[in-house]
Amino acid sequence: MSVARGARAEVSEEVVRRVLEVWESNPMRKPRLAKVTVNIGVGESGERLRKAAKILETLTGQEPSERRARRTIKEFNVRKGEPIAVAVTLRGEKALSFLNKVLDAVGRRVKSSSFDDYGNVSIGIREHIMLPGVKYDPELGIFGMDVCITLEKPGLRVMRRRVKRSRVPYRQRVSRAEAIVFFIKELNTKVV
Repeated sequence: MSVARGARAEVSEEVVRRVLEVWESNPMRKPRLAKVTVNIGVGESGERLRKAAKILETLTGQEPSERRARRTIKEFNVRKGEPIAVAVTLRGEKALSFLNKVLDAVGRRVKSSSFDDYGNVSIGIREHIMLPGVKYDPELGIFGMDVCITLEKPGLRVMRRRVKRSRVPYRQRVSRAEAIVFFIKELNTKVV
């Protein structure tokens, strides 16, 4: 199954059929949800960053970690090393349940331009109160967030491990077409 790298055309029914045939013939070729990373970028440290961390902790049930500025930007009053964002990485069942909430918030529709060539998908949410079951708290305010979804196939661990690290062939990496088919078939999402 090869799709041209960098191709931004929609995935046709023929490509969907071929991808599903490959998945049925070999279960090691079927992608799975590796992780969901949720990021709230505030751009400054202080009270707003603490509020964003509190919101992220209530939404995900995990304690967020701070992200620091990589360089100084005088126009935005950001110094290198200053905490400017908070992020949480979700895996397993927590990741799947949070991803379903996010997809419900965006109406189960994802732009095809949100998919990259390596099985990653990024979705932006303007206001965290768009998520189902979240109420507005005037003390905390409203924050937007970025949700990054990473898909991988079983066996990709050999590329990341420390001992006996090995190369992984391209067929074992998730392509853009496979990621789109995964979202359509497994997550019941429309790709527009």
